[in-house]
Amino acid sequence: MGTTIMYEQAGHVAVITLNRPDALNSFNQEMRLDLVEATARARQDASVRVVVLTGAGRCFSAGADLKAGLRNGAQVEQWLNQEYKPSLMNLYEMQKPVIAAVHGFAAGIGISFALVCDLMIMGEGAYLLSPFSNIGLVPDGGATWLLTRAIGYQRAYQMACEAERIPATACLSMGLANRLVPDDRVLAEARAWAENLAQRAPLALAHTKQAMREAAHMDYAGTISYEAALQKLCIDSADSREGIAAFLEKRKPTFTGS
Repeated sequence: MGTTIMYEQAGHVAVITLNRPDALNSFNQEMRLDLVEATARARQDASVRVVVLTGAGRCFSAGADLKAGLRNGAQVEQWLNQEYKPSLMNLYEMQKPVIAAVHGFAAGIGISFALVCDLMIMGEGAYLLSPFSNIGLVPDGGATWLLTRAIGYQRAYQMACEAERIPATACLSMGLANRLVPDDRVLAEARAWAENLAQRAPLALAHTKQAMREAAHMDYAGTISYEAALQKLCIDSADSREGIAAFLEKRKPTFTGS
């Protein structure tokens, strides 16, 4: 992993930081590839129970680094599929919660990285921006999928077409963000939230994420059966036995992820 991504772990919480602050954490090829490595590391490390994704400096991310050039359509298509998609899918598919800690702003494909996370905490002065229509492009990195499912087709289409800033208060009211905190407390509050989640049963959090991700593609009857299969796995786990015992004994449970 190079210098464009910082990776640190404290206890069961891993923090992945986009680290090109002088370029507003815009993505060049090095950062794209470093982020694939960092997200794969967090995904595969069993000692990591919760992940925080954030940006260094003034903002979360300004999106693609236009100063690096977009070359041609075929090249950009390749970048999206081979260099952006793997890290986005790592965040989407990893069996642990991921919290986006957004300060300043998230723009362009930076929105996709914020929205693909399971939870989002924003600074009170932060905003989201989909600027693609201003430069003759379409939202990418799965933004059309993420936005339409989060806020509905009409609102998502307006957001994309008008390239409007969506302030943190609006993000909260629309359900794009979970919490608003003072701008200088975003990462600290995200860490605290992650540490709280890390004390919960890892298998329960993993299978709940799995069920909710799959529910977007399934009908109601199929979802009930899918939940039942996951519940069988949970019931037979040591964490479930510990959780039930702790409840009956009126004590705090100690979960091991098994």
